[in-house]
This record gives sequence, structure tokens and C-alpha cells, in this order.
Amino acid sequence: MGVHKLAHIIRFESARKLTRVPAGHPCGRVYGLAFRLEIHVEGKMDLATGMVVDFNALEEAFAPLKAELDHNYLNDLPGLENPTSEIIARWIWERLKPDLPALSEIRVWETCTAGCVYRGEDGTP
Repeated sequence: MGVHKLAHIIRFESARKLTRVPAGHPCGRVYGLAFRLEIHVEGKMDLATGMVVDFNALEEAFAPLKAELDHNYLNDLPGLENPTSEIIARWIWERLKPDLPALSEIRVWETCTAGCVYRGEDGTP
């Protein structure tokens, strides 16, 4: 039957500043971003449902995190004191993976040309 890879895209808006950039760096000031998050899952299709994972289940799994991230100042959230895309991707992964064992990748896009991919500690799902 093979393995399927699925992706679900969620958007959220947040403000941040990066706390470990050199003095005068533009990201050292507070600014807002329209993030695009891709939640990727991988697995075999359930023959009864015809799905690997219901996309609605991915939306529901992320809902509590979206409530924390969306229209919020990221630096105020524990673990996001220096909210780079790399740190945000890992932060989301650590909170989703326990409830989404099929999670294979998190992609965080902070602009249309700059983003980060995270695949867990060893890089495999």
C-alpha cells in the first residue's frame, strides 16, 4: 500500500524580537510576522477511512498552540524567549509529537522566502 506524506498549512500572526542578534540588527526590535506553519505527517493509509490522518485532527491538535501563538508576543511564552524560526519549529514539534505520532516534519515560514524545517532530534520521523 505504501507510505503517504500529508501536509496541513496553518497561519498565525505574532510579534517578536530576537534577543541574541548583534546590536543594531533590525530583528532586535519588536516586529510582527504572518507565519505559515506546515504540519507534515507520514504513514500508511487506514483502509477503513481512506486516510493516514484526518486533516481536521491536525487542526484540532494545533488549536491549543495556536491560541498561545496567534496575536501574541512570542518572547513572553516559556521556551520562546529568543523566538527564532528554528526554536519555534522545535517548540511546536515538542508539543505536537506526543499526540501526533505520525508527525514527520514541521515547517515554519516567517516570510514567503525564509523558513525552517524541523524533523525531530535525529531528523527522522
